[in-house]
Formats: sequence, C-alpha cells, structure tokens
Amino acid sequence: MTSQAKTVDEYLASLPADRREAVGAVRGVILKNLPKGYEEGMLYGMIGYFVPHSILPQGYHCDPKQPLMYASLASQKNHMAVYLMGVYGSAEVRDWLTQEWAKAGKKLDMGKACLRFKRLDDLALDVLGAAIAKVPVDRYVTAYLETLASSKSGKKR
Repeated sequence: MTSQAKTVDEYLASLPADRREAVGAVRGVILKNLPKGYEEGMLYGMIGYFVPHSILPQGYHCDPKQPLMYASLASQKNHMAVYLMGVYGSAEVRDWLTQEWAKAGKKLDMGKACLRFKRLDDLALDVLGAAIAKVPVDRYVTAYLETLASSKSGKKR
C-alpha cells in the first residue's frame, strides 16, 4: 500500500501499533547496518534507503528526479516487506542471503527483491542487517552503471 506520508516519522505514525513496532525494529536494524553514503527518506510511498543525487547526480534512469533506490521498507496490505535491490542485483549476495537465512532456521519468503514478513519473529534480523551492510555505496553505483551501460549497448551481463 502506497503511503502519502512525507516523512518517515509520519509514515510510522500512520501504521497500526503492531506494524509500527515491527517496521520500527526493522528500520533500526537497517539504519544500524546501512553503509556510509546511503540516505533514508520517503520514496515511492515507502521508507527508502537510497544513493543521493550528491553521489549519483543523474539519479535513477527511469526517473532522474528520483535517487537510486538501494532498499526500502513498507507495510503492505497482507504483509510487511523489505525490498533489497542490493540482493536483487547480485547473485553472490542473493546466494549468501539464502544460505545464511537457512542457517538461522527461518523460513525465507522472498521474491526477486522483496523479503516478506507478517511478524518480526519471521525475520533473521542479524542476517538482514549483514545483507544491508554487504554492499557499499560505491560498489552498488558501479554495478548499477555497468548494468545500465550494458543494457543500452544490447550486451547481456
């Protein structure tokens, strides 16, 4: 569900108490592990973690007014979700996450980038934090620009 909140605090305040607590806890893990250079704010109606225009002036290629999204956190209709673009863009990180999640004994409910959960207990928070920390901003921007250049030239990566 897309929120009309303008700030993260407004977004959190708009959630039911149980979801506010869960989203707040996940937000704390993300902020604790977020590599230097990424910023937090509202993007696409969700709490977003992104590469600011000060680092990547051209922004996201589909909408240059928007910064490049790295991760986001949202309360959806039937679940809550963490969207991990750093995992989506890297088979190495995705494989690592899958293995570590299994070691933690938790059931992984994940699409290509969307990690879904209904309760905070569904998450392996230490693994989530490590996944957030795994991709420094310079590495993420380099991979993004390489992927963009190869898609424009018609080459597959």
